[in-house]
Amino acid sequence: MSTYILGVSAFYHDSAACLVKDGEIIAAAEEERFTRRKGESRFPQSAIEFCLSYAGIGPSQLHAVAYYDKPVMTFSRLLQTYLETPFRGHQSFMRSVPIWLNEKLKIPNLIDGSLKGFDGEIYFSRHHESHAASVFFTSPFEDAAILIVDGVGEWASTSIGEGRGNTLRLIKEVRFPHSLGLLYTAFTQYLGFKVNCDEYKVMGLAPYGKPVFKDKILDHVVSLKEDGSIALNLEYFEFVKGLTMINDKLSSLLGKKVREPESELEQFHMDVASTIQHITDESILRLAREARRLTGRKKLCLAGGVALNCVANGLIYREKVFDDLYIQPAAGDAGGSIGAALQVWYQVLGKSRTVTESDTMKGAYLGPEINRADVHSFLDRLQVDYQVMDDRSALAKQLAEWISNGFVIGLCQGRMEFGPRALGSRSILGDPRDPETQSRINLKVKFRESFRPFAPAVLEERTQEYFDINIPSPYMLIVMPVKDEHCCNQSTNEAAAGLAKLKLIRSDVPAVTHVDYSVRLQTVTKERNGFFYDVIEQFYQLTGCPMIVNTSFNVRGEPIIMDHEHAYNCFTKTDIDILVIDDCVVFKPSVVERLASRVLSQQLARDGV
Repeated sequence: MSTYILGVSAFYHDSAACLVKDGEIIAAAEEERFTRRKGESRFPQSAIEFCLSYAGIGPSQLHAVAYYDKPVMTFSRLLQTYLETPFRGHQSFMRSVPIWLNEKLKIPNLIDGSLKGFDGEIYFSRHHESHAASVFFTSPFEDAAILIVDGVGEWASTSIGEGRGNTLRLIKEVRFPHSLGLLYTAFTQYLGFKVNCDEYKVMGLAPYGKPVFKDKILDHVVSLKEDGSIALNLEYFEFVKGLTMINDKLSSLLGKKVREPESELEQFHMDVASTIQHITDESILRLAREARRLTGRKKLCLAGGVALNCVANGLIYREKVFDDLYIQPAAGDAGGSIGAALQVWYQVLGKSRTVTESDTMKGAYLGPEINRADVHSFLDRLQVDYQVMDDRSALAKQLAEWISNGFVIGLCQGRMEFGPRALGSRSILGDPRDPETQSRINLKVKFRESFRPFAPAVLEERTQEYFDINIPSPYMLIVMPVKDEHCCNQSTNEAAAGLAKLKLIRSDVPAVTHVDYSVRLQTVTKERNGFFYDVIEQFYQLTGCPMIVNTSFNVRGEPIIMDHEHAYNCFTKTDIDILVIDDCVVFKPSVVERLASRVLSQQLARDGV
């Protein structure tokens, strides 16, 4: 009889569920994809129901449910913090404690209530142990150092550990309130972005500025130690006792008030973003070196929300601190559901672990799958004109041709990705050679800030033609510079200031080359990515360029699409030219006219007219 273990993360941000069968991850999804509320924190009822339905089992067949955190330990931290700041923390205390008493301390009751018929064990894993298990037990490594960096989990904000076979242990930690993740989030708020959501915007903004405030921040706000750990000067922060991350003292130090959301971005804001990214880079690099020193391991596993900072990850790789690097694709709290379940399988049940050449995340394609019959029925019901292309090889070739002709494609196929990145299953695709692709997709498709960069999805066997990297980056979590032979206008780019850099062409793939000549890299293989690989391979055969633009299929402020209905709704509200859902192709009217005109021109040319 198979052993099923359900992993659950909830109540902070990015709630999710994962189902493990005999040690194999068979389904995982984030609750936000169902509720359509980005960063959803509520109990992941819909995600749980999907996981069980996908496996064809009921709650009574679950051996165990594993929760990714120890709520009692976290509650004790909150109580201790409030007791140390009884007056200034009163408002936060009155708001949060009822939620804890009614929900967060009653996880067993919630599980029993949502899983009728379940009579197995309920386990609670420590937060950083869940992160560690999510990355090490899915890695292709027999043994490795482990580095976990996030905001806070119970008391820990940073942990260093090691894994071997089916065991892992954490051997050093930095404790709340001294947290690199909370420091980055504090500056996210200072720059007018949303906390626990928009940190990647700070990372994307940083290359437009220079770290001119670095000395001031290190002198007054945070102390960076040789081992990479930090100590915050709490006089500048409010999160310990209040409802926000920062107070007015940071504004006084830097000379400007907190930026109002949606207000103009000035060079000042870009310089602040650059400063906090440089401090983060240096901290992460030192932590990685400390992990190597403490463990003696040659390979590194990274998880925790800060592991989504692909700029810092790229620095670890380029500095050759470790021989190899693996980052959990759902490095934030969602991935904790995976770790909690695998903790039970390996650490509690003591099952053996078999290491393979590839990781065991299955390309992160773990969510709901597109059903062809449902797509046809949906489009017919809406009386949508669509073309059926059930020859997958022909469809891949046609997609490559459309992309090469400048069309923006919405692609919805196969199983949905788990984690914050679209990896070719729920993606918007474009031509990386076209300088207009970035601004068009940013402003007319995703309705987001113009400074935001896009990632290339690259044929893995062609990666080294453009980038100096000899390890895979399948989950878009490593930033690398473009090789010099593909770059141009370096001196002009250096002289340009702020957002003026956007107008410059920096390489022969300008749509994916950020202003510092870097890219957030996704390497693609036939084995892992299937049809998506075929599209890029056909594009390469057609153009000689081994990559395409790949960005998530959503608009600003919304989660990535989950199903065919979300895909169609997004298509109708944006400037996406062509929608491909499984074997169905839908065209915008303007695209039909352009394609007809092109066919006519080709016919006339053949006829000698």
